[in-house]
Amino acid sequence: MLRSPPKFKQALETLAHHEVAFVVVGGVAAVLAGAPISTFDLDVVHARDPANVDRLLDALTELDARYRDPGGRIRRPTADALAGPGHHLLMTTCGPVDVLGRIGAGQDHSDLVPDSVALQVGDCIVRVLGLPALIRTKAEAGRDKDRAVLAILRHTLEQAQKG
Repeated sequence: MLRSPPKFKQALETLAHHEVAFVVVGGVAAVLAGAPISTFDLDVVHARDPANVDRLLDALTELDARYRDPGGRIRRPTADALAGPGHHLLMTTCGPVDVLGRIGAGQDHSDLVPDSVALQVGDCIVRVLGLPALIRTKAEAGRDKDRAVLAILRHTLEQAQKG
């Protein structure tokens, strides 16, 4: 079965239009920093205060978000679940979106904002984790898939610093 390519720009625009406070992390952050990698989902770390969680839930409702479930059950995110530090692996009309409470060694939204940059994506501005912090959080996570891209990310950072 052929799937349409993910529409990460559209997902980011939807989150931004709902005024969700979030930082783009993971593969999309790496691509936006110029890293030559492929990614199959959009990862964001969101602020977990009640007002932001409500805005996030509105955006996810617009994106028809549901948990990825191999059994085919349709389960929707809730405000209570999104207020916690866990990971929410969702499928949306724009493709896979992972809504994360924390990454790396437990950094949450407020920890990541100082290491993020504001970038124009489509018709909105979004916060994207900077490459040095992305490298740090992937090293901290220590998963095989994160270690596999570290050399590429470090090389991309070196090239960017050379100007």
